[in-house]
Amino acid sequence: MRILIVTATQMEVAPLVAAFHHRAERRANLTSHKHAAHDVDLLVTGVGMVPTAAWCAHALALEAYDLALNFGVCGSFDPELPPGAVVHVVADRIAELGAEDDEAFLTMAELNLPGDYEFFNEQPPANEALRELPVVRAISVNTVHGNARSIAEVTARFKPQVESMEGAAFMCACQIGGIPFAQVRAVSNVVEQRNRGAWQMAEAIGSLSRAALAILERA
Repeated sequence: MRILIVTATQMEVAPLVAAFHHRAERRANLTSHKHAAHDVDLLVTGVGMVPTAAWCAHALALEAYDLALNFGVCGSFDPELPPGAVVHVVADRIAELGAEDDEAFLTMAELNLPGDYEFFNEQPPANEALRELPVVRAISVNTVHGNARSIAEVTARFKPQVESMEGAAFMCACQIGGIPFAQVRAVSNVVEQRNRGAWQMAEAIGSLSRAALAILERA
């Protein structure tokens, strides 16, 4: 199977890549590997929805893949998803896409404007390891939440369980490309008033890598 792994930063998948057999560097942000009898390309897009969408579209246009996997970290709004938890995101939306109406926020639907702003993975890969993960709803943002008022507003508006800065863009590119995909994330922090000292990045990355290896080995 030919698999594309997408991540925002090398750091998020460093333990995973250490388990691969390195084959070749095709360009600065795309490397080819071998793992569990699969040909695996690793695409490091950089942080944010714009580079993620652009690089994913570029990669999917150049190569034919059997599966695309997005591995990364996220923040959690859900008290049942503490730091270190690994989740399968099946619904994602661009939270900031809309318009302000004085103190109110108008969604694209409320504005009657066309466009893709919600993404659903209705047919995820039939993978035993993937099925073991909690299924969650996410939002993708340009500015991660760290203010009590904005957290309360976005929670009331969309009821997300986790947030990232890339997930919706990855899902959009895969849906346009017509490729089976899954977005898998590990919680690095609770979404709260910004408290970088409480983040558990190392634990999240370790959990993510173990889950990613299990998914690849059962693909």
